[in-house]
Amino acid sequence: MGEALAVSLRLLEIHLPSRYVEQLHAVLQGQRALAQWRQELPDNQLVIRVLVSLEQTEPVLDALEQRFAAVEGFRVLLLEVSATLPRPPAEEATPPPATVEPKRAGRRIARVSREELYSDVQEGSRVSSTFVTLVLLSTAVAAIGLLSNSIAVVIAAMVIAPLLMPNVALSLATTLGDIPLAKGALRANALGIFLAIAFAAVIGLIAGVNPSIPEVALRTHVGLADIALALVAGVAGSLSVTTRLSSIMIGVMVAVALLPPVVAFGMLLGARLWAPATGALLLILVNLIGINLAGVMTFLVEGIHPLRWWEADRAKRATWFAIPLWVALLAVLVAVILISQPL
Repeated sequence: MGEALAVSLRLLEIHLPSRYVEQLHAVLQGQRALAQWRQELPDNQLVIRVLVSLEQTEPVLDALEQRFAAVEGFRVLLLEVSATLPRPPAEEATPPPATVEPKRAGRRIARVSREELYSDVQEGSRVSSTFVTLVLLSTAVAAIGLLSNSIAVVIAAMVIAPLLMPNVALSLATTLGDIPLAKGALRANALGIFLAIAFAAVIGLIAGVNPSIPEVALRTHVGLADIALALVAGVAGSLSVTTRLSSIMIGVMVAVALLPPVVAFGMLLGARLWAPATGALLLILVNLIGINLAGVMTFLVEGIHPLRWWEADRAKRATWFAIPLWVALLAVLVAVILISQPL
């Protein structure tokens, strides 16, 4: 899948006043474009369409924004190209080492540009009636699966749980130091978890829950394997959006770490079973910290960073605050696990 992404194409439609045409050509000259088309518009406006490879998209966007961000009338439309004829030669699909920025030279996994990634996670973590409906539906299905001890039904709940994007958005917001995105991600995460717990608590209050049911008991005990699962889920969730892998399958992996413990906690809380509920809560905290910590580390390894220096400085402060905090909290939880369940 990553190999297929490496030869994906993007079409940049650049709108500028005509007087900037020479400066635009100077900017594009330093990039390796596969093709260019120029169109004159009324009112001295100019449109240049540029076909670039996936890996060249972000450098070209950054160069354009650095030069023309303050120009009135400047806009870039980014379009994903499914196919083109004639086909670009294979050697042109991947830019030579000289055109790759030093920070990205060692990156082996082709990923979408920062702007595409931001747009995807912002839209995916938006609170809407659909988001709320999916949370309630996945909670109901998960509760049925837990109470009937049916792993197949629990997996079905994970498929529809909208828990991937809010967590990826929070990791990306930390990496970029983006406060508005962080607020939106926190709001979606908090609302989703609160609704799931509240609805599950009502189910637990009405139907009751037997904590000895294997699928329920599994979510009331925390081990080191659960920490590993949360970290792997965080890496997988981040990679799924940066490489456009199947978000459904990766979303299931994130959901397996979050949804069943949240639903189990809510039902046990509603049934007033405090001891097993505490174990489920501990598992929820481990998963949330592990997923977001791994997500931030994945974005950093992939070279995702803000464009402007003042944004980069803010992002650096955010990551240097968040990563040690999450590591410390995870260490505390590991200590609690080791003390309560000695190996």
